[in-house]
Amino acid sequence: MTVRKGKKLTISIQEHMAIDVCPGPIRPIRQISAYFPRLSPTAEPVSSNPAASPLSLSPGGGASGVTSGGLLSPLQAGARGGGGTLSATSSIETSVDICSSDSDDCTALGTLEFELRYERATSSLHCTIIRAKGLKPMDFNGLSDPYVKLHLLPGACKANKLKTKTVRNSLNPVWNETLTYIGITEEDMHRKTLRLSVCDEDKLTHNEFIGESRVALRRVKPDQTKHFYTCLEHPPPLPSPTAMGAALRGISCYLREWENEQLTSLEERGRLLLSLQFQPPPVEGEGAVRRGGLCVGVQRCAHLAAMDVNGFSDPYVKIYLKPDVKKKSKHKTAVIKKTLNPEFNEEFFYEISLSELVHKTLEVTVWDYDLGRSNDFIGGVCLNCHVQGDALRHWMDCLRNKGQRVERWHILTNELPQTTCHD
Repeated sequence: MTVRKGKKLTISIQEHMAIDVCPGPIRPIRQISAYFPRLSPTAEPVSSNPAASPLSLSPGGGASGVTSGGLLSPLQAGARGGGGTLSATSSIETSVDICSSDSDDCTALGTLEFELRYERATSSLHCTIIRAKGLKPMDFNGLSDPYVKLHLLPGACKANKLKTKTVRNSLNPVWNETLTYIGITEEDMHRKTLRLSVCDEDKLTHNEFIGESRVALRRVKPDQTKHFYTCLEHPPPLPSPTAMGAALRGISCYLREWENEQLTSLEERGRLLLSLQFQPPPVEGEGAVRRGGLCVGVQRCAHLAAMDVNGFSDPYVKIYLKPDVKKKSKHKTAVIKKTLNPEFNEEFFYEISLSELVHKTLEVTVWDYDLGRSNDFIGGVCLNCHVQGDALRHWMDCLRNKGQRVERWHILTNELPQTTCHD
């Protein structure tokens, strides 16, 4: 405040408000828990005699006598009773620790205990859901009807969803249930993430989401059981350049590439177990009629996408060896009714030389049979010398190891080859 000679003393509105609101030194805002301090377990108990412990009853100022308020003040220098001394600073620090633990958002949703085991010989991932504790109540009775569903990321869809049973009216459910993914390759173990979602089942309305936990499968070593005890979390928000602020515009190029990758990524429709064996031509003089060729074995499928309204499919498999000039390379398996995990165990033979096979493409597609209308495409895979990943490795192993049967699981995608017929 400035006063000039010959002028009347004036006070600005800011100074006026400061004088009215802040008449004295600024004190830290006390928490309500500071008025109910906890003594240390090693300290002696405070005497119950009011005369022996003259506590201050006013939340302001220093220590004072007894008034009609009946409130303990955290601003006193110390409270003597039975030899024990309690300071205001120690009580405030204790209350901060309590508040921080009570407001933990992870433990508010609950915890989940489970085990993972990957068997390399059978290409299977076993997920044992043990129990959950302290789940968030979702129903009006203060309880929940929890169940756990599993998805493999990226490529989460109904084809790779597994679900446990539902435990009624419990916040600490025990499942002890093992869910198995079949056809999981080592490449999947390095790039996939398992999402475990805990949900509340409602018969009249839609099911409610409680929390989730995500585990990178690369943390699981082959043929070893790994135990997990995790806190449930909210699902991470999806980054989007349209929702970015000015401070995040520097990474807009990265996020735009991420969105394009998500849009162009193919949806997984299940797994297919194929066996390939190139049989070399017989030695001259043995009287064999046919020459060598490729033997394709369609073993089984797992976790196929449901194409019918009953939640199942009626799958069968078609294979082509292309280019097919004479239109004679098509083979079909039998139709397996109402299943998402069919077993075919059928073999087909193509009479062809190794030099010709190098320039061919083996096209395998899985279809859902529908009576009276066109069949639905479930998924497919192509094997040749120009593809990538497991399909390329399987094809090259077949060409190198003549006479040996090579089996491998393949991921079925929703990409329909342009040369595939719809019959």
